[in-house]
Amino acid sequence: MAASEGRSEGGDGAGVLLYYKYAPVPDIAFLVRFYDSNCRSLALLGRIRIAPSGVNVTVGGSMPSLEKHIAALKSMSLFDDTDFKLASCEHPSDARVTRECGFTELSIRVVKELVTFRSDPLAEVPKVCDAGRHLSAAEFHAVLHDAAIPGTNMDSKADKQLVLLDARNLYETRIGKFKATNVETLDPEIRQYSDLASWIDQHSEKLHGKRILMYCTGGIRCETASAYIRSKGAGFENVFQLFGGIQRYLEQFPAGGYFRGKNFVFDHRISVGSKDTDVIGSCLLCGISFDDYSSRYRCHYCRMLVLVCYDCQVISSRVYVCELCRKNGKGSNPMMLQEDEHEDISPDSLEEMGISNSSFPDIKPAQFPRTHGNSGDRKLRILCLHGFRQNASNFKGRTSSLAKKLKNMVEFVFVDAPHELPFIYKPRSSDSSYVQQSPPPEMNCNRRYAWLTSEHSMNLLEEQCWKMTDAPFDPLQYQQQTFGFEVSYQHLKNVISHMGPFDGVFGFSQGAAMVALFCQQQQRSSHVMDFQFAILCSGFLPIPWGSKESIRCPSLHCFGSSQGQDRQIANQASRELAGMFDEECSMIIEHEMGHIIPTRSPYIDQMKDFLRRFL
Repeated sequence: MAASEGRSEGGDGAGVLLYYKYAPVPDIAFLVRFYDSNCRSLALLGRIRIAPSGVNVTVGGSMPSLEKHIAALKSMSLFDDTDFKLASCEHPSDARVTRECGFTELSIRVVKELVTFRSDPLAEVPKVCDAGRHLSAAEFHAVLHDAAIPGTNMDSKADKQLVLLDARNLYETRIGKFKATNVETLDPEIRQYSDLASWIDQHSEKLHGKRILMYCTGGIRCETASAYIRSKGAGFENVFQLFGGIQRYLEQFPAGGYFRGKNFVFDHRISVGSKDTDVIGSCLLCGISFDDYSSRYRCHYCRMLVLVCYDCQVISSRVYVCELCRKNGKGSNPMMLQEDEHEDISPDSLEEMGISNSSFPDIKPAQFPRTHGNSGDRKLRILCLHGFRQNASNFKGRTSSLAKKLKNMVEFVFVDAPHELPFIYKPRSSDSSYVQQSPPPEMNCNRRYAWLTSEHSMNLLEEQCWKMTDAPFDPLQYQQQTFGFEVSYQHLKNVISHMGPFDGVFGFSQGAAMVALFCQQQQRSSHVMDFQFAILCSGFLPIPWGSKESIRCPSLHCFGSSQGQDRQIANQASRELAGMFDEECSMIIEHEMGHIIPTRSPYIDQMKDFLRRFL
């Protein structure tokens, strides 16, 4: 299809380009270099995902640049028959929305799947070659038309067996969906696409023996979902999908056709409507008709977008609870009042009382001020987890520069890990052999702690004496630190209960590994996080990792590049840790320094961009 088809004339103005292509990629490294060179030369920003099975791209820039990008792709056989969806639009006016939608930088990532269909990465991925039959917008419309108007289809039985399946998430279907008389529309009401497979498994009786019409925003999600339905065998063969998705349909039927409301899009436009002005969304709080997500309000528990009308937005000191979390018992109302009271006990005084190493027998939960809304003095409270053989005090010192740079945005709260380690000292060496000598005096020595320990360290926890190191520094020591998670997990739950609530959690080195394990355990046990986001610096993948399920907590990963000087945690180890988080809501910062947390530009600016999403 020609690049100019299906769009209004944009001249030299701004535009957005969406396309995907399922085809074997013979040389991924070449394609990465091409996108990096081509997009940077054309000043295109957005998201590019490359997998062995193809590409998925959403980029924005000037219309001439986008057209040049398309022309370059058409010279490559890999992109034969690709449907390039190019739309003119206004230049982004809301910097906050632009940041959140990922249009402030060019992000090129190599992934296993173009879209994550199942949360378990070990599960077999449906083969796209077995996907449902493509229907053009006109063909899709004709099927709905025949079903909606009695007498136009001679086979009335076939009409009764027709169902519409929406493959999108609940926050998308809230504001727009297909509706046709005599056709049942199935809305799975899922938080994310990776939940769709489970819904299909649990509701297969609604699909068996039916003619299934599927649709999504641009078509890519229907490819794997339709293939998965067809893989179920007899009774699931008749699956059809809207080629080009809702976007192509609205281009073909600008008045709306059988689509009602607006099409949610994953760029700064937020949503795209038709000439039909019907509003099918409603405010979470008061229920009036409303469909504007530009305020970017989110559920306090799962971080899914929620609709809050302009009048209700003026209510301060509130947090919101989406319908799915309420259904799962998290809050009985769509909003909760946050107490704005100061408890006599502060985080610092708790630390001075030794609270981080007790089981909190006598302290009642502290209620620290936590405001929500658009207050200018709003700060994010972040729980900080130190690394191996550190403590809260020295980690606070190590992050003092970072805290100063982020002082207008965050409040750091530091706690000790629960596993106290014995003192160690390193004797002088002579001819590469160790010579026994006396340890330093214990006077004024600060205790050191760990979240995870080795079996050897576990045996020494009761001995509060000096131990001489029996070997030089081992950069792979973290691979033996696999004990003590249960104690650390309960310790953090107590910290959150008595010192929380917290907006986010921040872990360094072993602290980052603990953050990942904590988030994984919460997801497995309740699917609701105590934190809205996680920051993991110079982290590593805990060994053994308990599950292959992708962690769905928004995350920022900061670590040294392969050319960096981090002698303790290799770049690949940090990359493997980042790979365990859902790549759709994660951000990676690589730096050229060592085992540290960088505080200079551009790294600190990227960290601020991430944090602003939650203010």
